[in-house]
Amino acid sequence: MAVRFKIIMKWVGLLLFLSSVPVNAQFLKDSTALRLVKQDIDDIYNMQFNDAREIYTKIAQSYPRHPIVYLLRGIMTYWENYPMLHTSPSHDSFEEDMKECIRLSETKDNQGFEAEYLLADLCARGMLLTFYSDNDLIMEVTPMMISTYKPLRRAFDFTSGCTDLYYFTGIYKYYREAYPRAYPVYRSMAFLFPHGDMAKGLKELQTAARSSVVLRAESCYLLAWIYLNFENKLPESLLYCRTLNEQYPENTLYLETYIRNLLIMKKYNEAEKLLSASPEEEENKFFQAQLLILKGILQEKKYHDNKLALQYYNKGISEISLYGTYGHEFAAYAYFGLSRISEDNGEKHTRKIYRREALKLADFKKIDFDK
Repeated sequence: MAVRFKIIMKWVGLLLFLSSVPVNAQFLKDSTALRLVKQDIDDIYNMQFNDAREIYTKIAQSYPRHPIVYLLRGIMTYWENYPMLHTSPSHDSFEEDMKECIRLSETKDNQGFEAEYLLADLCARGMLLTFYSDNDLIMEVTPMMISTYKPLRRAFDFTSGCTDLYYFTGIYKYYREAYPRAYPVYRSMAFLFPHGDMAKGLKELQTAARSSVVLRAESCYLLAWIYLNFENKLPESLLYCRTLNEQYPENTLYLETYIRNLLIMKKYNEAEKLLSASPEEEENKFFQAQLLILKGILQEKKYHDNKLALQYYNKGISEISLYGTYGHEFAAYAYFGLSRISEDNGEKHTRKIYRREALKLADFKKIDFDK
């Protein structure tokens, strides 16, 4: 599944549950519980899972059979095992928690609290769709998307004045117009939906990044992605990457995104400082594979050491290949690098082979580090 689809889906589940704090709801009217949820989410984002588990225990004790208990546990499982492959043993408990959340949300006698259980239902569905799409489980994605359409439509009846909602409306307004422009094959499908407004969408996402209660991180991440891959405004993208890294310094996803943007902008000294500060024995092997490729780019571009860059690229490709589609974008960066090195060595045929492989794997093909 293309990375562009993953990025859109990745935050939808969390958004739908947390973005509507003002609604009349049993759990969300409990200010103490809501504060704990926010702290739990922050700890999960910053990879502080021991702290997150302690807070989760308090929430589970207060609301033992509430859908959010299963929701939070599933989110924690997902991030603690990121990237979660469908072959990972942890995916069983993740799916069980999300499906139990859906079941409780749809069967519980929730008269008077319909919005709360509807949002929990959509959250779990969004997380499952993320997992299924990340792993190219198309046979799972399609029925889940179809069954999610009805509750998603109902969710619009329960929105109210809340800054966090600008994240959702911003996504729709921007992607409704930008996506079919970037990928014309989807134009016919886009006509089935009301028009958006790219400028207004960006403004609403900026508002969410600046003022939302719980969706600031997601808004910053999405804006960084949009400015890099759709708007081609690198300074703006870098600003949001830096903000995320400062707020969640232990989050490897935000760190690698920040380093990558620094390298794209040829800020090699800053990128090298972050790379040098990254632990050699980081537990997340996926992140380590990404770092190898980023180090290859640094050696090739800053030091013009093609021999060392070649070693980093090849090792990075080998290690990131274990993660399937999760690793395609970074593998493409490495193949672009190998293509350039082959050209420098006068190996024209090899250059073409590597570049063809890079273009096959890359979702946003202009991010090639050639210049």
